[in-house]
Formats: sequence, C-alpha cells, structure tokens
Amino acid sequence: MLDGFKEFYMAHYKRLVFIPLIMLIIAVVIIAVQFSRTGDIMEKDVSLRGGTSSTVYTETVIDGPALESVLSGSFNDVRVRTLTEFGTDKQIGVAVEVSETNEDVLKDMLEQEIGIELSDDNFSVEVVGSTLGSSFYNQMLKAIVVAFVLMIVVVFITFRSFVPSIAVVLAALFDLVITLAIIDVLGLRVSTAGIAALLLLIGYSIDTDIVLTTRVIKRREGELKERVFGAMRTGLTMTATTIAALGLGFVAAESEVFKEIFLIIMIGLVVDVIVTYAMNGPIILSYAARKEGR
Repeated sequence: MLDGFKEFYMAHYKRLVFIPLIMLIIAVVIIAVQFSRTGDIMEKDVSLRGGTSSTVYTETVIDGPALESVLSGSFNDVRVRTLTEFGTDKQIGVAVEVSETNEDVLKDMLEQEIGIELSDDNFSVEVVGSTLGSSFYNQMLKAIVVAFVLMIVVVFITFRSFVPSIAVVLAALFDLVITLAIIDVLGLRVSTAGIAALLLLIGYSIDTDIVLTTRVIKRREGELKERVFGAMRTGLTMTATTIAALGLGFVAAESEVFKEIFLIIMIGLVVDVIVTYAMNGPIILSYAARKEGR
C-alpha cells in the first residue's frame, strides 16, 4: 500500500498543487464574505471588541438559550455558554458575554433571572472598553505581520535560493488564510488567546516545510524520491503527535482559553499537512529534479 502511494504521488504530484490553490480561493471568498457582512475578517469576543464578560458559578440548572433570549432584550450581541464539570454533564455555572460595559445592570439582571445573590464567591466579571479592545486587536494583527516578515527573512537567509524560500513562505501564508476561513465557517469568536494561537501557527506551519526542504535540497545521500518520503514520514510523525497531544488537551481542558488555542492550532496543523505535501512538496520536488538534472 505504501509503495502504491509513493508511485501515485510521484506520478501525479504536479496536479496535487491544484488542491491547496482551490482551498485558498474558497478561503479568500469566505473571508471576503465575512468582511462584507461584519466589517472584519473574523468574529471577535469581548477581549478584542470591548464589552463585559461574566461568569456565574452555581449548581442551579440554568437554561442557557432562555437566559440569552431574556438578556438580548436589554443588551446587544449576547452570548451565553453553560459550564459543565469535566467528564460529566453536571452544570457548574454559566458564562455570559455582552457588548455593553455596564456590569452593574448585567449583574442585577443575572440575579433576577437566575434567582441567586451574586458575590465575589460565585461571580466574576471582566470589562474591556471598546477602545482598549480595538487597540489589543490592532496590536495583535501587527504582531502577526511582524512575525511573518521575520519568518520570511529567516527562511531566505537559511536557503539562499528563491524557489525553496518562496515555497516555504507561501505554505505558511496558505496555512494562515485557510485556517482563518475555517474559523469563520465554524463561527468561532476569536479572543486574544486565539490571536496568540495564530502566531504560534506560523511557527508550527513552517516546521514540516523546513524539514522537507532541507532533506530534499541540502542533502545528497539517497535517491530524490526516498529523500522526499523520508521527510514526509518525519513531518507526518511530528504533526500527528502534536495533534494527538492538543486533542487530549482540548478534551481535558475546562478553560475556554485553552480550548480555543488547542482547536485553532489543530485546525492549522491539519491544513498544513495538505498544503505542505500537496503544494510545497511538488514545488521542491520539481526544483530539486531540475537542479540535479533529472
């Protein structure tokens, strides 16, 4: 079966490039629709757009959709999530996000609807002004751009050749754009932690590309085909172990922040497998074949 895959890959690798290209086109359309609909390329939570995020800890069973419906009458852009105990369906509280920053009114309404008195022991609240949230968001976007530029510089210094370097850079760009489109499709609200996950993804996404490029371009031992599939085995092993660890963390974590980070990186790594071996691999393989006169 493995030999069959190798023969198929070597016979059709140039055609595989169309897969990530089509994915990129679809991703750009999705992001464009998101931007035209909301004025931004992603859904942001209160930490990036401003608002009030509160958590109520109680064993009282709360109907999340009903509470969200009631709060929507007084607040804009309300989101209610029920919190459950790990490993069980036992409800331990509820998390509420609203776009307004009037925490006292929100607390009063929660006390009235839930029917318990809220104090520091069972209630926490975080308020982010719209200006501060917008500032966080702009700074995070600048950090992503700077990280991407620095990555480009390091890659070009490492390989000192245009084709291998641009292949690695394009792979990272494809990963970022396609992952962002999937986030939009899933309707995930991205927080500051989510932006940090996208930053991490830039680093993760070029790992397999650099391994592949280094094995194929800089090493000379063995046949070209064997160097390609040796790098593929290493890269897939790295990615599979990382996804397994992140998947376990996603299931076990109770923090929504950790879940968001784990989920975004897992999505990006799955995308990276497709982009690396359907786009970067064929580009590097064609380049190395021409360079070695094959």
